[in-house]
Amino acid sequence: MSVRVIVADDQEIVRTGLSMILDVQPGIEVVGEAADGRQAVELARRLRPDVCLFDIRMPGVDGIEATRLLAGPGVAEPLAVVVITTFDLDEYVYAALRAGAKGFLLKDAGPALLAQAVHAAAAGDALIAPSVTARLLDAFADTGPAGPAVQPLDPLTDREEQVLAAVASGRTNNEVAGDLHITLSTVKSHLTSLMTKIGARNRVEVAIWAYETRRVRRSAESTTTGPDQRPR
Repeated sequence: MSVRVIVADDQEIVRTGLSMILDVQPGIEVVGEAADGRQAVELARRLRPDVCLFDIRMPGVDGIEATRLLAGPGVAEPLAVVVITTFDLDEYVYAALRAGAKGFLLKDAGPALLAQAVHAAAAGDALIAPSVTARLLDAFADTGPAGPAVQPLDPLTDREEQVLAAVASGRTNNEVAGDLHITLSTVKSHLTSLMTKIGARNRVEVAIWAYETRRVRRSAESTTTGPDQRPR
């Protein structure tokens, strides 16, 4: 069954282009388009797509507020949202993730990475543009909270620390399984345990927790600057 997607962007040529790119990708079907955030929220609530692809800068309700309304804390049945933008600004990235986005890409990401992000979001994973992830790690490591790190309810195991580092570097569950030479089900089990220990609802919140507490700076830097970060 195809992943059902709605696309929201206030520029018609961009909106149409994104829809055309997605429609020709295997297993993806664009079921609706919106020209602003308010229309996008209404359309998403009516169609209940598998993934919403939102631009950040839209008139009226912007992409971040639209994301919060559909996927933020307190939303009973959150939808998967991927934010895509030409504006490569850290405050946008952080705001989008805090609002509940399951992915953040730049509009020059290319069809393959765009499709990968949509499929990842539909599967409950998250995909953030590798260059953005690497810079976020540096930003949080250098300017993150100066106070003592928030500690998990129970100490993390060595394997959970490895999964934490991989998730914080933007790796999907399948990539984590390959990197650590473990099964996909084992990755999911470790991730579930990790989320329980730190009180996170999803893998994006896991990554944010890692950034804010500076737990994975050293290990994450080694995984975000190497050749494996090229889109595949």
